[in-house]
Order: sequence, then structure tokens, then C-alpha cells
Amino acid sequence: MAKRLTRAKAAELYARLAKLRPDPKTELEYVNPYTLLVAVVLSAQATDAGVNRATRDLFKSVDTPEKMVRLGETALGKRIQTIGLWRNKAKNVVALSRALIENHKSEVPRDREALQALPGVGRKTANVVLMEIFGEGTIAVDTHVFRVANRTGLASGKTPAEVEMQLMKITPAEYLHGAHHWLILHGRYVCLARKPECPRCVIADICLYQPKTRTIASTKARTPAGARSRKR
Repeated sequence: MAKRLTRAKAAELYARLAKLRPDPKTELEYVNPYTLLVAVVLSAQATDAGVNRATRDLFKSVDTPEKMVRLGETALGKRIQTIGLWRNKAKNVVALSRALIENHKSEVPRDREALQALPGVGRKTANVVLMEIFGEGTIAVDTHVFRVANRTGLASGKTPAEVEMQLMKITPAEYLHGAHHWLILHGRYVCLARKPECPRCVIADICLYQPKTRTIASTKARTPAGARSRKR
């Protein structure tokens, strides 16, 4: 079994990430609960920056389910074709907009099952909406969260569902609401997939990622010697 952080170490990890980013927020741009839902659906296998470029003008005029249905799948596709899988996403966004009108009085439901019943909405998207809009303590596990959780030792799951379950157990209640943002932003800007920037990581001494440990140790070992040789 992979090594896991203790609850005390996990609490310290979150405390440091919280100090670094005391008010974490999604980087997706939105104007209301509906446009956040759409943005999250569009963000699957795409970057937040890419989604923002496509939706920045779109949301200025299309910010309700009714307006999206009137826009239609073809016109929406043209507006978001810079986003990966745009054809299927356009289809889902129009379909979920119609479902909101018909089943939820055009409102985004505060219910996991109802959210996941919408076209194109999976557990991760539902978690983001429940957390960001309704303030619920959920942790959405995307590729960044999955990587950081496994690397640090917060979780050792092989699937997003396993990682989410473990994170919900080990994350202290006071950090639960911001946990998703802290982990995703840490993965996006520090704990990179191919080359994590461990020397500038605020949780490097807590993290259980072994390649990092060797890299930092060798860097520290080389630096004094190099400094002494330059002084001679």
C-alpha cells in the first residue's frame, strides 16, 4: 500500500496552501450559476484559459438557458470551436439548457442527482457547482487534483472516485471548502505533470513524492560546493 500522510501532516499541508492563497477561487469566468455550469461543462479536457477566451463574449449576451436554446447548437458550436470536443459540448450545453427550462424552472438545482442527470454533467462538474455556487464542502477531482493528491500522499487512489473519497476523509473540516481550489492551483502552477517545481514548493518537506526528495537533496548538496569553488 502506498504511503499516506497522517492527519496532522495533511492539516499542515492545507494550512500552508491556505496561507499562500487565502481566498482561492475558480479561474473560470462566469456571471451567474448557469454560466458557471456551462463553463465547467466546456472545461472538460480543456484549459480554463481556453474556455474563458471562448465564453468571455458569449456570456455577455447568452447568460440564461432560454437564450442558449434560442442560440442553438450550430451557432454555439461556432462560438466555442476553439475548445476541444466542441461539437459534443455544444450539443450537451443546449440539451442541458433545455432540461433546466423544462425540469428546474431555468434554475441550476442544488442537488447532486439532479445535476448529474443533466446532459454533459458528471460528478466532477456537479462537485464544482455545489462548491462554487452553493458553498458546499465538496472536492472535485480533475487531473491536477488527482496528481497532487497521489504525489503528496493525501490520497493513493487509482480513480478520481477513490481519490475523492480519501480526500473527503483526510481533509480537515475548516479546509474542506477551499481544498479543491488549493489542490488544483498547486497542480497547475507548481506541481506540474512532467516537471514539478519542487524547490519552490511550500509543502515540499511534507510531500511524500520520492523523485522530489532526491532532487531537492542533490540540489542542496551541490550548492555549497559550487559556491565554495567560485570563491577560490
